[in-house]
Amino acid sequence: MKSLLFCVVFLELVWFGYGHDLSRNHRPLAPAFFIFGDSLVDSGNNNYIPTLAKANYLPYGIDFGFPTGRFCNGRTVVDYGAMYLGLPLMPPYLSPVSFGQNVLKGINYASAAAGILDETGQHYGARTTLNGQISQFGMTIEFNLQPFFQNPADLRKYLAKSIIAINIGSNDYINNYLMPDRYSSSQIYSGEDYATLLIKTLSAQISRLYNLGARKMVLAGSGPLGCIPSQLSMVKGNNSSGCVRKINNLVSMFNSRLKDLPNTLNKTLPGSFFIYQNFYDLFHDMVVNPSRYGLVIPNKACCGSGRYGGASTCLPLQQPCLDRHHYVFWDAFHPTEIANKIIAENTFSKSAKYSYPISFYELAKL
Repeated sequence: MKSLLFCVVFLELVWFGYGHDLSRNHRPLAPAFFIFGDSLVDSGNNNYIPTLAKANYLPYGIDFGFPTGRFCNGRTVVDYGAMYLGLPLMPPYLSPVSFGQNVLKGINYASAAAGILDETGQHYGARTTLNGQISQFGMTIEFNLQPFFQNPADLRKYLAKSIIAINIGSNDYINNYLMPDRYSSSQIYSGEDYATLLIKTLSAQISRLYNLGARKMVLAGSGPLGCIPSQLSMVKGNNSSGCVRKINNLVSMFNSRLKDLPNTLNKTLPGSFFIYQNFYDLFHDMVVNPSRYGLVIPNKACCGSGRYGGASTCLPLQQPCLDRHHYVFWDAFHPTEIANKIIAENTFSKSAKYSYPISFYELAKL
């Protein structure tokens, strides 16, 4: 295990050093990109903590070149987001490479199994909750960034121009509310009340980020969790609708409140600007109309086992599908690299079709 971790760290040193060299010849749209979230955007933080939620082994990373800790065969949606900004891929906060000038262009704090609520995902072991990730951001500012800015005003300007991406909330359902044997949330809260709790908690967390200096923030909606292989595998009998409607209805309660949040925050937090990314409608369309996106298999995991490949996650050295560019899902929970690329093309670009009230590009240019 120690030798595997050493290899991952060595490859990170090579990769992120090379990535920073590439970015020097281009003027980025933002000075830095700071990422908060869960396994959908984790770039390897869970490699360094005692948890069951890890992806530091093959076939994860098979199309990246090596396993990085990303829960994907290749790049995640925020990797493409960084590329759209003209920035290198963001190193994980817990990695030894995240020091010195490497932090100036951004850091990825995301942790697999993390949620908005601190108790979410605790059955996996250690994970850095969103509250913990925000605390890490504060430490980055104090110990890593401040030495590079002699004038506090320059640091405030740098943070205000940087992009903050928040992609979290899915685990608060699949690893909390939808697990009544482990968590009591579904017995305490109705679906509407639970969504309200999540948004109230998230609003307070966003205020913490604002108080640390964040101003431009991207709030990603949760995808249609009722369509992922892990949930489909638990449905008894044939599932003619293609997705579990009850679960999607729960997620929609959260997303509808999250979409309204920018209207409130843009008014109550002076100098800030928020956009909402509608991952739900885009991803649902990819599942329902895969051929529209050049995809073929919308409901089975490329790497998994059991019904829909969703009964268990992708195991070490398991043989994945060969035609990965045809699949929406890589494993029981996460999209393939090609699906992430399609999502990014529609949400991290100049298009405002799935962004509200303005596009990601327009946010970066503000």
